[in-house]
Amino acid sequence: MTQCFHIHPVNPQRRLIQQSVEILRRDGLMVYPTDSCYAFGWHLGDREAAGRLQRIRQTGKDHNFTLMCRDLSEIATYAHVENWCYRLLKAHTPGPYTFILKATREVPRRLQNPKRQTIGIRIPDHPVPLAFLEVLGEPLMSSTLLLPGYDMPLSDPEEIRATLAGQIDLLIDSGSCGVEPTTVVDVTGDYPVVIRQGRGDTRGFE
Repeated sequence: MTQCFHIHPVNPQRRLIQQSVEILRRDGLMVYPTDSCYAFGWHLGDREAAGRLQRIRQTGKDHNFTLMCRDLSEIATYAHVENWCYRLLKAHTPGPYTFILKATREVPRRLQNPKRQTIGIRIPDHPVPLAFLEVLGEPLMSSTLLLPGYDMPLSDPEEIRATLAGQIDLLIDSGSCGVEPTTVVDVTGDYPVVIRQGRGDTRGFE
């Protein structure tokens, strides 16, 4: 059964945020709003969610997952960040960017890119996920709500609910939040490389 919580996009109701966190701590898979588009979210310790997501999205095992973080102070625990890279992240977060970084041992191997041992890192600029992360007290695993046969992520909560009924445990409905995914930037080398143009401006990475 898929539950649906209507959470205000500017002033999230604390009670509903707390209930959402409890569902994820019981290994629930949710869809939630971000500053770019809707996304899947699950608890870092959930051993089954990544497999569920791969079946829903029909992705391979080399798919890049993302850690949604509250702020920069959390990132060093889960990713190796050089000084130049830290300055770059500081200039572009929070915002609609995903940065690919080398993962630390704190990131379970099942969530890393199996070939490169990398992880996506993101700090959203949206009140709902930020409120969720505050209550959760740790990063949230995330992946864009892009389904097989669709060119763009789903944005209408009613369509999301009808399409994914029974496949997810929770839908956080905060209205439409856009259909453009994040800009993805690989910062594992000596300079940034844009590997997906999305909502975020790329001029700062040239």
